[in-house]
Amino acid sequence: MAAPPNFKEGQSIYRPSRFNGQHYDWWKKRMHDFIMAEDSELWNVICDDPIVPMKVVVEGTRTVPNSIKEYNSAYRKAIEKNFKAKKILVCGIGLDEYNRISACESAKKIWEALQTAHEGTT
Repeated sequence: MAAPPNFKEGQSIYRPSRFNGQHYDWWKKRMHDFIMAEDSELWNVICDDPIVPMKVVVEGTRTVPNSIKEYNSAYRKAIEKNFKAKKILVCGIGLDEYNRISACESAKKIWEALQTAHEGTT
């Protein structure tokens, strides 16, 4: 996989490569490696979606999401991981790509939207 023609030597290790709509396969691999280097749990969030804590109401007939006040520390950590993964993905795309994913509420949905747009559906 060759680097894009406008690739600059010595790019920062502190921020992800910027995707401008071209060379998606190259960017995808670089973004994966960047995220894994930051925190491998972030990649799990992108692959698996964040956990939404639920509770049973009305004597076990239905479930609803917990309120934020009801989250325990594990749920709070999972939510933070989702937002961190979203931040990295958003920082790695240009305006045109941002417009494509701006309505996505999870890192997984962002990744899937980019994959669908640039690889198609499988």
